[in-house]
Amino acid sequence: MCRNIRPLNNFEPPATGDEVTAAALQYVRKVAGTTKPSQANEEVFYAAVKEIAHITQHLLEDLVTTAPPKNREVEAAKARARAQLRYGT
Repeated sequence: MCRNIRPLNNFEPPATGDEVTAAALQYVRKVAGTTKPSQANEEVFYAAVKEIAHITQHLLEDLVTTAPPKNREVEAAKARARAQLRYGT
């Protein structure tokens, strides 16, 4: 659904609050169908972002995995390699 939302679980160091909020914002934008809410909807839009970020942070704290933590730099390099294959840049 939201291709811009990146996986946040099982990274070392763990996802930051900014990353969680950015994912929540992308989710709310997708569901609302707009990147910027109207003045009439601004309050509920950002309240939803705050609530979803809060719940997401709890989810990330409570998830359990036996896999070793992923390295952000290695994952970014893999993504760049996939993009190079896909787009030829």
